[in-house]
Amino acid sequence: MTYQSVPAGLTAVPARQVAQSGTLWKVFGLALIAVMVISAANLLDPVIRYDDYPALFADPEGFWSKTLSEGRWLNYVWHMREVVTPAWLNFAIYQAGWALFAAAFAVAVMPGKDRVWFACVLALTFLVAPPALLIAPWFNTLIPAMALLAGYAVLATRLSQYALRCLLPIFTLLTFLTYTTFPIILLLICLVRTERRSLKDLAGLITLFGTSFIASLLAVYALNWQVHGVFGLVLDASRSAVPAHDLSGVVGNLQLFSDTLAVFRQKMSFNSHAVMIFHLAMISAATLVIARRSPLEALYLHAGLWIGMALVTVQILKFGVTVPVRAYHFAWIAYAILILRACEELSRTPGLAGRLARNAVLLVTASYLLQVTIQFSAFRNWQAETRALAQDLATVPGPLFVTGILINHPSADKAGLQQPSALAGRIRQLTGRSVTLCETSPDACAHLPEELLNPGSSASPQIQIVQLDGASVIVFPSRE
Repeated sequence: MTYQSVPAGLTAVPARQVAQSGTLWKVFGLALIAVMVISAANLLDPVIRYDDYPALFADPEGFWSKTLSEGRWLNYVWHMREVVTPAWLNFAIYQAGWALFAAAFAVAVMPGKDRVWFACVLALTFLVAPPALLIAPWFNTLIPAMALLAGYAVLATRLSQYALRCLLPIFTLLTFLTYTTFPIILLLICLVRTERRSLKDLAGLITLFGTSFIASLLAVYALNWQVHGVFGLVLDASRSAVPAHDLSGVVGNLQLFSDTLAVFRQKMSFNSHAVMIFHLAMISAATLVIARRSPLEALYLHAGLWIGMALVTVQILKFGVTVPVRAYHFAWIAYAILILRACEELSRTPGLAGRLARNAVLLVTASYLLQVTIQFSAFRNWQAETRALAQDLATVPGPLFVTGILINHPSADKAGLQQPSALAGRIRQLTGRSVTLCETSPDACAHLPEELLNPGSSASPQIQIVQLDGASVIVFPSRE
């Protein structure tokens, strides 16, 4: 290892570290610009999912149930911070963290000044992961998780393989306390940072990760036992879990597994069967290329991918719940690494194969940059309508009631609202006022006239505000 010459009395820094640091900041600069551009439509007024509002308001009570149902204790601690910052700032911080993670991981995979082009394309391919798009509306909650992932990725560009693996158990525990599948990303980082690959080394790393993951799970169970009196997780009723207690239960949950795979294929390809076939062809070809030139590297990458898929499959079959596509970051990351590494291998010598590989990779990255940009703009109508609603409510005194089928409203449906409570959080965010949702609290609205409780339908329904006995009723007519 070479060192830069330094004045007497100062510590020398490895030249490889200095070069890698310079490359990291270049790739990060590109990734930061890219992530801000693709999410520009959502930057100033980002959409927030209904169960992410407690994180925006620093309200730990609103998140408390998820410590029992999901074991997300570190997120709960984050909710206790007492400092409330605006949503646009939180979203910008979250996106910057995602860009830093993508850049650092890409540089860890493709170190060296002569590989900057591949590192940049890999970082951009990480950025446009469909799971990242789907999970972004929970940015307030996931800021600590993104900080941990970005931090570990940056450490991967600075530390030795041994030091990085020593930190794996700690980071596995911390990320597990934020989001269940994020530790798999840490495993992928360690896999690509391995300097001397061997079957023995792979077995040792998998054992280390497996032990760390199980220890993290037991730590969550122990916390829940101490605090909630339950050694385990009690899944939220809204997930309609059908836990398997024997083999017949596992077999019964195979349909859930099939349903999860169907949604996975749909979301990963933006509802295009042809695109999914293209991805399958890409990963198959990439695997063959890498397996021929570096068999152990192919084995390491696929080990990370399929360990992640196995853990998700166990969750589906054991707990009887579908796993949302936003949990599959690791699958897209492994896919991106495989196709970029194959592209790099084919580009080592001039020829048609290298050009075709580069064009194919750029096609994936560029098309997904466009798709993600379009998807981020899908929230604009809902955000604009609710801002206008908040302006009208500013001059209206008295309690607020909401009637009608909220999530059936055109802009709400386009924005993918999941629960009526999303409007309650949105109104609180914009006005500081609380609302009563008649759809979920019918007893509190029993005094309202029938024509307001069950408004008529329209091909183009418009939100209405009706004054009634000192109160204001926000009416969402049904869509025909």
